[in-house]
Amino acid sequence: MKEIIISAVIGYLLGNIQAAYILGKLIKKVDIRTMGQGNAGASNAVESLGWKFGVLVGIIDVLKGVVSILLIKLLFDVKLNPDGAFLLYLAGYTAILGHIYPFYMNFKGGKGTATLVGILLGLNPLYGLIGILFIVSTTLLTDYIVLGTAALTTYVVALTCLKDFGTGALVLSILGALLSMFLHRKNYRRIKLGTETRLSQVLHKKKK
Repeated sequence: MKEIIISAVIGYLLGNIQAAYILGKLIKKVDIRTMGQGNAGASNAVESLGWKFGVLVGIIDVLKGVVSILLIKLLFDVKLNPDGAFLLYLAGYTAILGHIYPFYMNFKGGKGTATLVGILLGLNPLYGLIGILFIVSTTLLTDYIVLGTAALTTYVVALTCLKDFGTGALVLSILGALLSMFLHRKNYRRIKLGTETRLSQVLHKKKK
């Protein structure tokens, strides 16, 4: 029980390092949540404040996921197997919760996609690279970032199931995918209506 509590607390606190919000305030003197998609995530940072700022935010958000996993590996000497996967997933997914619901921002943060990439990299660099390939290729093929995110969360669930990392890890991955779908429900609605911003539009705007 102690390991579970510590893993959850570490993950959540790391997730609260809100790069888009903090750097937006310090560098751009704006609250990123009042711009674009209205959240403090890397994709909104790219869309609202430019790709350079967005990349910086994305790197920090990815690192939150990586560090959450590596810390638990070191603290409790656990490995990515049916015995240790639950603690690793717990730290990772609570980091995502901390990113989405930071306590000092009235629980209004980002959506956690970049942090999920970091979790995969922390679990196994190869899994992370494959995850990046999924999100990038799907986004480029469809021209919608949100569909790249859907591909990534689906990949994590499939990976967890196929590698047999245990019921606890599988449940967390499924809950994480469902939460991501819920948070992106407006994006899916806009795709249906034909009003969702496409990746090509964002890149074209930034070139101007």
